[in-house]
Amino acid sequence: PLWSALPLAPYGKRKTIRREASPNKVWVFDQMFGVFYVHVPIRMTVVAMQDGKGLFVYAPVAPTKECLRLLQPLIQAHGPVKYIVLPSVAPEHKVLAGPFARKFPEAEFYTTNAQYSFPLNLPTIFLGFPGNPKPLPASSEGQGELWGGEFEHEILTVKASKNSIYQDAAFFHKPSGTLMVCDAIVSTSPEPPAILTSEPEYVRALLYHARDDPLELVKDTPEVRRKGWQRIVLFANFFMPGSLINLENDVWLAAAPKSPMPELGWAGVLPFTWRESTTRAFEAFSDDGKPTVAPIIQIILSRNPEATKQWIDKICTWRFDKVIPAHFDAPLGIGPEAFRGAFGFITAGKNEVRFCDEDVAFIRDQIDGLEATPDLALYKTPLGSLKGKDCRLV
Repeated sequence: PLWSALPLAPYGKRKTIRREASPNKVWVFDQMFGVFYVHVPIRMTVVAMQDGKGLFVYAPVAPTKECLRLLQPLIQAHGPVKYIVLPSVAPEHKVLAGPFARKFPEAEFYTTNAQYSFPLNLPTIFLGFPGNPKPLPASSEGQGELWGGEFEHEILTVKASKNSIYQDAAFFHKPSGTLMVCDAIVSTSPEPPAILTSEPEYVRALLYHARDDPLELVKDTPEVRRKGWQRIVLFANFFMPGSLINLENDVWLAAAPKSPMPELGWAGVLPFTWRESTTRAFEAFSDDGKPTVAPIIQIILSRNPEATKQWIDKICTWRFDKVIPAHFDAPLGIGPEAFRGAFGFITAGKNEVRFCDEDVAFIRDQIDGLEATPDLALYKTPLGSLKGKDCRLV
């Protein structure tokens, strides 16, 4: 399958979990993806349109046999897949959308208009998309009865550099009060998502990261799983978190052949450990599940704060009471006020975050260095460098 062309776990083997997000109206289909044992959920949302008009699919996941089997009862109850929407240009979403759309050739397939490939920018037919997908209008406003009048949508487009664009198409399903966004906001809680505990192979990643020492033997308990999940969240969002300690090569290499848990992957080799302050760092990021913007996405959005503000303002005119992002926790029981609050840096006009400054330091330093590289042509943000809270993690 085409999705295995992107070298992200779980490669060709994927578990799917279906959950109801709004009674008899909205469902989420969760799968897992990641790299280097840093696994997070990736999510498709399926909406039953009124009067048996069929199904609306947002951010398709891999159309595995299990996924299609779980989708079939919804098709039988509410009609065929009518619309498929790829709301992003991100590779982890794009590589799944084409194979999914090919399974439903009668459906109308829409993509945001800035799809690209690297290193050569090829036509969409070479991106695995079937036929000629329809370009998604920038907004549903003025489009008449697009989506049967049940949805409103608005695309955020931010040009981060001469050669890179970020897009996120937000959709509001009026009958269920559901807002769907792709990557713009996230929410995390201390418990690992169900998809990451649904397979022994996935659980191994939680246990792998829960260890404090290369020679530690950990038991599979809820507490250990939570510990591993917190560290995965920090890795996924900060790449090199402030509470991470890289071990000297001679230390972890000497421990490698003695690992008591080789079944965890990489023969149990663990080249790092964590400070006791890791829990504090996670709590600063999670804030009891309060929605936020991932730091790397914040950097991108801050390069065009006016476009971001207009997108937020438009979304906040919609009367939603739940939000379904494509990653981490969902659904989120929030409305426009809490959604706007996740983008406080836009209102403040400063790239400040509630996270620990030690956590954002690596990303900040890397981005500041890249901005000084003329060949990359990165557009500077008017909101300044990332600045977090002094958590005294070190």
